Amino acid sequence: MLREFTCIMCPQGCEIVVEAEKEEAGTAGTDSVLGKAKNISERNKSHNMQGGYRITGNRCPRGAEYVTQEMENPMRSIASSVLVEGGELPLASVRLTRPIPKGKIFAVMEEIKKVKLSAPVEEGTVVISNVLGLGSDVMVTKAVERQE
Repeated sequence: MLREFTCIMCPQGCEIVVEAEKEEAGTAGTDSVLGKAKNISERNKSHNMQGGYRITGNRCPRGAEYVTQEMENPMRSIASSVLVEGGELPLASVRLTRPIPKGKIFAVMEEIKKVKLSAPVEEGTVVISNVLGLGSDVMVTKAVERQE
């Protein structure tokens, strides 16, 4: 199975192609990916084997680490907002303190939707500790003062 990624670990934005050892069902479009892999391979002769994957196109080790994680356990961070009662603003921005598994985003968002704060709200306040047991807190990123 071949997959393409654009690396986000640095400003270079490398086009990385990953070849996994085992085939998965539904590998439609493999020919176009193979063509791109050959083009990338021509520009960048380095091939990395990491975690059972053949990785081409990365110009630094961080790219290989990024795509290996994306193949095995993609992680994401969330930025959102929560309701604030009696504040100068109706919402306070929040974000996670650590990335969470991509498959848990909607469950975490459901927990964030349940939060209602009362003004004043200070930046850095943890509104949900260890959300869903994932090791990440939901933290306020913008202070909201009490409405006068």
